[in-house]
Amino acid sequence: MESRGARPGRFCLILVKPSHYDEHGYVIQWFRSPIPSNSLASLFGLAKDCAARKILGPDVDIEIHALDETNTRIRPERLAALIEQAGAGMVMLTGVQSNQFPRSLDLAKSLRERGIQVGIGGFHVSGVLSMLNGVDADLDRARAMGVSLFAGEAEGRLDEVLHDAAAGTLKPLYNFMHDLPGIDGTPIPLMAVERAQRTAGGTTSFDAGRGCPYQCSFCTIINVQGRKSRRRTPDDVELIVRTNYAQGLRAFFITDDNFARNKDWEVILDRIIRLREVEHFNISFIIQVDTLCYKLPNFIGKCARAGVKRVFIGLENINPDNLAGAKKKQNKITEYREMLLGWKKAGVITYAGYILGFPNDTYESIMHDIDVIKRELPVDLLEFFYLTPLPGSEDHLKLHRASAPLDPDLNKYDLNHVCTTHPKMSREEWDRAYRDAWKRYYTIEHIETVMRRVASTKANASNALFLITWFMGSINIEHLHPLESGSLRLKFRRDRRPGFPIEPIWSFYPKHYAASVSKVVRWFWLYFKLRRIYLSIKHDPNRYTYCDTAMTAVADDEAATHELFNSEAARAYVAQATRLKNIQNHAHDHTQNQIRVPAEAAE
Repeated sequence: MESRGARPGRFCLILVKPSHYDEHGYVIQWFRSPIPSNSLASLFGLAKDCAARKILGPDVDIEIHALDETNTRIRPERLAALIEQAGAGMVMLTGVQSNQFPRSLDLAKSLRERGIQVGIGGFHVSGVLSMLNGVDADLDRARAMGVSLFAGEAEGRLDEVLHDAAAGTLKPLYNFMHDLPGIDGTPIPLMAVERAQRTAGGTTSFDAGRGCPYQCSFCTIINVQGRKSRRRTPDDVELIVRTNYAQGLRAFFITDDNFARNKDWEVILDRIIRLREVEHFNISFIIQVDTLCYKLPNFIGKCARAGVKRVFIGLENINPDNLAGAKKKQNKITEYREMLLGWKKAGVITYAGYILGFPNDTYESIMHDIDVIKRELPVDLLEFFYLTPLPGSEDHLKLHRASAPLDPDLNKYDLNHVCTTHPKMSREEWDRAYRDAWKRYYTIEHIETVMRRVASTKANASNALFLITWFMGSINIEHLHPLESGSLRLKFRRDRRPGFPIEPIWSFYPKHYAASVSKVVRWFWLYFKLRRIYLSIKHDPNRYTYCDTAMTAVADDEAATHELFNSEAARAYVAQATRLKNIQNHAHDHTQNQIRVPAEAAE
C-alpha cells in the first residue's frame, strides 16, 4: 500500500475483511484464499459511489483501500500511517462473523491506540443486536475502546457514516436492523482485479438477493438479512457481470443463501445465457440453493446453460427428526435422490453441507448415515460442520436464555469446533465423530466412485479431481476446513493472538519453512495419487456405462429397497408423506369429477 503523499482535501477509507486465528494463535492466511468476500465487494462498490458523488465536498477526494486478510497481511501501523498522511480517514472492519470478532478487536486495539477511527460491522454485530439487544461481552470490549459498531446493511447509510467520520463525530452505534434497505438499483458489488486474483481461480462475488423465507433454527441469515426477499434487478446483475468481465474476471460466486428463491432467477439466468451463447462470454458460476430447487421448471437446465459449474446444497442431515427439530422442514429426504440426479444429469458438481450434532445424533448413527449417503445419494462433495449455536441464531438465543454452557471464545464459532454440550455425546465423542466423518466419506474407494459417477455423466471429472484433492488436503494436511483452506499457507511471526508467546526467530522460521515444504510435497503426492485414479477412469472405454445404487433412476418402491428410509424416523416420515400424497390425489380426483359432471350435463 503506497500513499500519494499528504495533501489537503483527502479522506482515506480503508476497508478490511478480517480473518481469524488457528489453534496455535496465528492468523489463517494464504497466498491464494478460497472464497471471495461479498461484504468487502459490496462496501467497496458503495464507497466508490460515495467518492464519485463527492459526498464530503467538491474539494475532498475519498481514497479507498480494500483488503482481505485471508490473502493479505494486515499491519495496523501501516494502515494508521495511510490515514495520518491523508489527514483524515477511518478503518472499517467489514463483514465480521462471530469467529472473526476477536481478531477484529485485536486489530481495532492497535489502531485505536494511534487515535484512528474504527468501525466494525457484519453478521456478529447485527446478529447480537437482532437477537440479544446488543448484550455481548465482546461488543462491550469494542465499545470500551471507542469502536463504532454498525448493525444492518450499508446501502443508503454509508454517506452518514463517512460524513460523521470526516467530522470526527462517529456515533458509538449505527443500528439499522429494523430498516433493511432495498438493493435494486444500488451501487454494485465490485472488487479490483488485482484483489480478486488473490482468490483461487480469480473468483469474485456478488449477491443477487438477500433474505430467506425459511426458519432454520441454526441459521443467522433470517435474523440478520430478514425473511423477506430483497433482490437486485436483472439489469443490475447483468451490469455486475459485464463490469467484472471487462476487467478480466471470469468466475463468479453468487452468494445468495438460496438463489432458487430469487423470484427473478429465470430472467437473470436468461440474461447470463445470452451473454454466454450469443456474446460468447467465457464465464462460470458457483451458486447456493435449497433441496427443493429441482422442482422449479427449467431451473437446473438453465443453471447449466448459464455456466453454473458447482452448486452448494444445504442437505444438512438425512434424519427427518433432526431436520424437523431444526425447523428445516423444507428438506424432504424422499426427494434427495431425484434432486441430486437432476444436477448430475446437467453435469454440475454438487457440494452438500452436512451438520453433525443434532440432538438425536450419536457417534454410531453419524457413521451409519455417512455410509448410507455414500451408497445411495449421488452427491459429489460432502462437507461437515458441527451444529454450532451462532450468535444471531434461534439456537443461540435459546441456550443463552437457558444459561446453557456456551464457549466464551468467539474464535471457535467457525462451525469447526464444539461450542456447547450435546445431550447424547461427550465432547470427546462429538470431536471424534467430526474427525471420523471426513475419514469415512473421503476414502480412496469412495473417491473413485465419485469420479466414476462424474465421468459417467460426461461432466468435468478433472474439476472433480481438483475439488476432491482440495477437500482431502485441507483436512489431512492443513488440518483446516476446506472453506478456510487455500493455496500456500502464510504465517508471520508477530501476527499472533495476544496470550500466545512470540516465537524466537531461530525457532519460528526453520519450523515454518520446513512445515511449508513438507506440506507442498504432501499436496503433490495426494494430487498425483488421485490423478492416477482419474486417468484410469478417463481411459476406461466403459466409463459412460457406469451405474450404481445412487445413480439408478428413482423408483416408486424406494422406501422398501433403500436404507435411506430404513430408520424408524425415516419410516414414519415416509408413511406420513404417503398419507399426504394420497389425500392430495383424492382431493384432485374429487375436484376433477366435480368439473366433469357439469361439463357432461352441458353436452
